[in-house]
Amino acid sequence: MTMFRNFAALLLLVASTAHAQQTPPEAVVTPLMTKALADYPGKEALVLTVVYPPGAADPVHRHDAHAFVYVLEGSIVMGVRGGKTVTLTPGQTFYEGPNDVHTIGHNASQTKPAKFLVVLLKNSDAPVAIPAH
Repeated sequence: MTMFRNFAALLLLVASTAHAQQTPPEAVVTPLMTKALADYPGKEALVLTVVYPPGAADPVHRHDAHAFVYVLEGSIVMGVRGGKTVTLTPGQTFYEGPNDVHTIGHNASQTKPAKFLVVLLKNSDAPVAIPAH
């Protein structure tokens, strides 16, 4: 009976480890600045950094905003519905419009983090990201 319990415990450990490996790590988002845009009433600029740990990926989403991305470190893969998927390295940029659905966003590396700067021009009361399908 002890052998059966040990085997069952091992199966549970393998199953939980496999499940943990299937769930990619989450991106770490750090807001740096928010600034109301006096020339554009009701609009604001939001500046933030995003760090993708190794293997991190974003869920499908959209921004009700103009989003400008600038890669600082590592390599990221980005794509919007109907557009080309691109792999970006430090110094490269990416743009998402207010109606774009961000279908692909992940770290290109399974071993090194990636970091990028994002500037969002958005309505002051709009959320940063909206889940999409």
